[in-house]
Amino acid sequence: MEELGVTFIRKSQPLNITKMTDGKLKVEYENNETGLKNIEFYDNVMFATGRDPATANLKLDVVDVKIHAESKKILAENEQTTCPNIYAIGDVLHGKPELTPVAIHAGKLLARRLCNVSSAQMDYTQIPTTIFTPLEYGCVGLSEAKAEELYSKENIEVYHAFYSPLEYSVAQRNCKECYIKAICLKSDNERIVGLHFLGPNAGEVIQGFATAINCGITYNQMINTIGIHPTCAEEIIKLRISRSSGEDPTVTGC
Repeated sequence: MEELGVTFIRKSQPLNITKMTDGKLKVEYENNETGLKNIEFYDNVMFATGRDPATANLKLDVVDVKIHAESKKILAENEQTTCPNIYAIGDVLHGKPELTPVAIHAGKLLARRLCNVSSAQMDYTQIPTTIFTPLEYGCVGLSEAKAEELYSKENIEVYHAFYSPLEYSVAQRNCKECYIKAICLKSDNERIVGLHFLGPNAGEVIQGFATAINCGITYNQMINTIGIHPTCAEEIIKLRISRSSGEDPTVTGC
């Protein structure tokens, strides 16, 4: 986006916005680290501030349903709130992803448990998701930091690569940001516990690999899968460079 002319002002937050007589918007903002203030003028200002949970008017305290002090979202374990016969699913739960497919699946599993059809619980660690920016980012499973926290840094191996999508190479587009990372658990036959993909069609790619990771695919099983050429997804099964090797992870050819 920067290469297309978008300017990013990082680690800063707006303090106030004033509409000038000529229609311009004067934005005063402050750097969160230095405390320095600055003023810029813009034609338009767009907000993406998220949402506030609408739990205040539900009178949850009357039925002893606890909410998180800061997020104001409902506290629950396996969708069961602190009032045993009241359950909650979806965005209203504290610490759970705000994703519609997650709420749908959690609701289905909850209904089956309540009807004694199944005892299966929702697994919130293997959720695939994508950010649909111009260069898409998709992931499933754990981040590298979370994996190290859960299993220790010594028990984690990372395979990664900077790659060039064919569609970018033909059009001579800059592809230096296209990156793949597979996070593997050494003590479990290098089972893949997290997969991260930055590149074209990340949502489509991650959706396919999410099933394999949910089934416990190992690194060896992944690299022994036949790729479809030429696709971006093929680059995942071509991962060969480990972080611990210190080798350059840049892919130089097919």
